[in-house]
Amino acid sequence: PVVISLFNALTGLAVAFEGFVLNNAAMIIAGTVVGSAGTLLTQLMAKAMNRSLANVLFSKFGAGGGGEEAVAGTMKPIDANDAGIMMAFAERVIIIPGYGMAVAQAQHKIWELTELLLKRGVNVKFAIHPVAGRMPGHMNVLLAEANVPYDMLFDLDEINADFQQTDVALVIGANDVVNPSARSNPDSPIYGMPILNADQAHNCICIKRGQGKGFSGVENALFYGDKTRMLYGDGQAMAAELITAIKQL
Repeated sequence: PVVISLFNALTGLAVAFEGFVLNNAAMIIAGTVVGSAGTLLTQLMAKAMNRSLANVLFSKFGAGGGGEEAVAGTMKPIDANDAGIMMAFAERVIIIPGYGMAVAQAQHKIWELTELLLKRGVNVKFAIHPVAGRMPGHMNVLLAEANVPYDMLFDLDEINADFQQTDVALVIGANDVVNPSARSNPDSPIYGMPILNADQAHNCICIKRGQGKGFSGVENALFYGDKTRMLYGDGQAMAAELITAIKQL
């Protein structure tokens, strides 16, 4: 995401230079605005990852191997009926959306699921990581499209302390931003990046298409945790199955 933002900034810079060549003031102004905004966004995203821009660009980020330890344990699957029961009878649920939710266009189904839980008296919150998705605010925009109230969305700093009192953390499409290796493994390529503490919830359900790695190419230790269960499948389809399971209770 940081590199993509940097490319956007350089695109604006290129337009501004083209404006100088063509003596076109509109292109100069537009390119300068895009370049400045992109540069600021790049700096903010790098800061949110607790990394310098040089580190993001030139480190072995995502290379795997050398600094990455083998993750102990196995991924433990769960079916939608059991996951739905677990969430329906919970007192507190935190939903963590990621890029996988965007790809599956599952935000409307997630909100429908949330409404069902709210009707059952479950306290539901959404945890938003600064670099979840491809740009800051990506998840906020998708959830706003599904009419999720803004006061249900919480930034990393606001909600991380709540995970220890949370019955179920539902991770849909998020990967690197919930990887506890960023906290515990100094040799990990993502060590030091602030993460959402999904591993501290009493139970964690991760909706994921398969067993692949995240955008950084680093294995996610959360998926192998004793409290984690994997709900494999398309995000929208799995959310629909959770809705059906809860409606049948």
